[in-house]
Amino acid sequence: MAYDKDSKARGHKRRKVCNFCVDKATHIDYKDIAKLRRYISERSKILPRRTTGTCAQHQRELTEAIKRARQIALLPYVTD
Repeated sequence: MAYDKDSKARGHKRRKVCNFCVDKATHIDYKDIAKLRRYISERSKILPRRTTGTCAQHQRELTEAIKRARQIALLPYVTD
């Protein structure tokens, strides 16, 4: 068998760092729409941890803040 370099994994990507941990944020504010928009897709879906790099604790708080902002119509549930 010939050795195929392309089939082999290219290496590991560097792990992303949680922006909330870097800023030492104690609370994620649901009224801070500019910050929350960075963590939703163009279809208004909440982006996963593997995409954003947030830690588990802050991902849970972020999800809760986005859902609260949607509830009071600061963020849309879906976009067309």
